[in-house]
Amino acid sequence: MSIKPGPPITPAGYAALKARYDHLLGTERPAIVEIVSWAAGNGDRSENGDYLYGRKKMREIDRELAHLARRMKVLRVVDPGTQVDRNRVFFGARVEIADEDDNRQTVQLVGDDEAEAGAGRIGWNSPLARALRGASVGDLRVVSLPSGTKEWEVLTITYD
Repeated sequence: MSIKPGPPITPAGYAALKARYDHLLGTERPAIVEIVSWAAGNGDRSENGDYLYGRKKMREIDRELAHLARRMKVLRVVDPGTQVDRNRVFFGARVEIADEDDNRQTVQLVGDDEAEAGAGRIGWNSPLARALRGASVGDLRVVSLPSGTKEWEVLTITYD
């Protein structure tokens, strides 16, 4: 029985998740704990807004901390700079593509946890990323989208 590798993430994406975890654990949670402790000392907790809000906020922070801890445990950090075959699209590639109307855009294939379409970072499991995997410059790839199919041509491939 082999162990299936976890979902990929770039070193920068992992660092961002870790920074969020550290901020929640080291800054936000202690501040909420202080507020809850102060509010608890004010007597009746059932109608104490600071206490009730603080407890709710603490549960939200604890839930996010648990989620981040689980994600960081299973993620596999992949450095795009170590990619040997730079002529094809693999994880971490920055790809310039053009559609049938010569509308160009540049996207980078990153982990699903760090995807941000507005910044040109698309998740590894998104329809466009799945279509681009393994492509070379000049390849045409068809992507099935909710609005229909769209064809993209790979213009350039670079790795950071």
